[in-house]
Amino acid sequence: MTRSIQDVARIAGVSSRTLRHYDQIGLLPPSSTGSGGLRHYDDGAIRRLQRILLLRDLGMPLIDIGTVLDEQTDEERALRDHLDQLRRERDRLARQIASVERTLTAIEEGEQIMAEQMLDGFDHTQHRDEVTERWGADAYAQGDAWWRGLGDTGRKAWQARTQELTGAWGEAAGRGVDPASDEARALAARHVAWLGAIPGTPGSDRGRPTKEYLVGLAEMYVADPRFAENYGGAQGATFVRDALVIYAEREL
Repeated sequence: MTRSIQDVARIAGVSSRTLRHYDQIGLLPPSSTGSGGLRHYDDGAIRRLQRILLLRDLGMPLIDIGTVLDEQTDEERALRDHLDQLRRERDRLARQIASVERTLTAIEEGEQIMAEQMLDGFDHTQHRDEVTERWGADAYAQGDAWWRGLGDTGRKAWQARTQELTGAWGEAAGRGVDPASDEARALAARHVAWLGAIPGTPGSDRGRPTKEYLVGLAEMYVADPRFAENYGGAQGATFVRDALVIYAEREL
């Protein structure tokens, strides 16, 4: 039994454009192609898509996902590893939920609560570790020094610029703008300039991020709920991701 690309896109919550892009880069070829070039996917392809989405949700760039899938030939073992990671993330979120609930209860009842209880489940070095792991310690150090050096006025101005950009993305996504359109391209160009202005960003020395960095970051916008919230949730983040990936392929 096979499913059409439209069915798979609907079930997986991704766009047909994303599936076609996965095919173009050799990450997820269709099981067969029907009349008019319509792609079809069998159970094996859908299981591969599941693994792709799991790895993408962990923030892994697509180029690395392809390598991992090619090396992990034992599908059952790989899925068990994914399941272990998901359970650890579930446990971390459960601790955070319980921590916030305890804090709310203490506020409502006028009680004191220990800092250790309020902060249980929160890793305040998370972004530092992520940046260091992905792009090196120098990237984090440069970006952190730049941010601290902005001062209150500079940080407020940067935050305003960021809010304006994310608002423009969200508004365009709400109108159903095509990620391949000129309007989306202009937004992507603004986004690239915004990223390129941050010292430590790979490629910032030439004023714009590298293609690999931009594509990896775009994927993380969808994979990581913390980033997706900036664009109104998964749908808005998917629009941003698709527009940035298309821009990267064409311009970088």
